[in-house]
Amino acid sequence: MSYSLSILDKSPVAEGATPAEALRHTIALAKRADELGYRRFWLAEHHGAEMLASSAPEIVAAHILAHTKRIRVGCGGVMLQHYSPYKVAEVFKTLAALAPGRVDLGVGKAPGGLPYSTRALQQRPDDADFETRLIELEACLEGALPEGHALAGLLATPVPPEPPQRILLGGGPASAALAERRGWLFAYAGHFNGDPETLARSLEAYGRIAGRPAMLAIQAFAAETQEKAERRIGAQSLYKVRFADGRSVNLPSLDLAAEFARQAGLSEQDYRAEEIRPLFVFGAPDRVRRELDALADRYGVNEFILDTPIADFDERLVSIELIAGAFSTSPETA
Repeated sequence: MSYSLSILDKSPVAEGATPAEALRHTIALAKRADELGYRRFWLAEHHGAEMLASSAPEIVAAHILAHTKRIRVGCGGVMLQHYSPYKVAEVFKTLAALAPGRVDLGVGKAPGGLPYSTRALQQRPDDADFETRLIELEACLEGALPEGHALAGLLATPVPPEPPQRILLGGGPASAALAERRGWLFAYAGHFNGDPETLARSLEAYGRIAGRPAMLAIQAFAAETQEKAERRIGAQSLYKVRFADGRSVNLPSLDLAAEFARQAGLSEQDYRAEEIRPLFVFGAPDRVRRELDALADRYGVNEFILDTPIADFDERLVSIELIAGAFSTSPETA
């Protein structure tokens, strides 16, 4: 009888080693298994376990898929009780789109951790307001949840050599103030709302209180000539939809605003939509450069996040190349 051999790895953290080393060993093992002809390489899911670096196996799976050639890769398994089935489907369909024919979705019923980690994973978005959730996220990034918290002592693992940089994305002064209050960097979402007054008040509020400049996300597109850029782009507009309960959301069309209301169980009388325009710089490379320079001078911005609102890959690639070419140094230090 013939059969196949496959591997399940839990990314164990050896005594004296770090979680980063454990993950590198998992990657090395997967690459060697690929060379040796194993059929599958599965990753386990464990939470709050300091001796296992396997809390986010789908991320490790993506990395392994990118560094192997033929072996099937997957999770064995996803602890489905913690997640929205919809989100799990999205994640694994994305992996399968990146590596067609090589992705396994194993699903299990176990919690993969102790009760505190299960409670933390199964929190729902409406359990707390945004700032409360932000504070809890900080605690999880910095170490264990503090004394007095319902899940005190719970640790988010693995602990990386350097933590991720914290940036709050927002579209108004309230978000800027929250970022300052919590010690986060702030990026104003000008690619959604380019209203000059709101932009100025948000950046001024953050810069005045935090004593450091904010980042600015904008839409940007460059073509070889000004005329070509103008022909390529259409009217760039969005709609801010405000609901009677105080919520608001940015949507690209009135049809989607109506669909949002329908799915939320609201009538046409429960919301209003106003057209907003993103902050958009476009044109020949030199013009894009001048407009970026002007925005930096006007608002004291020291970093732009460029969103190219064009679906065509070749045009997006040319655009970022042209914009980079408009600077005498690397865009990182422009």
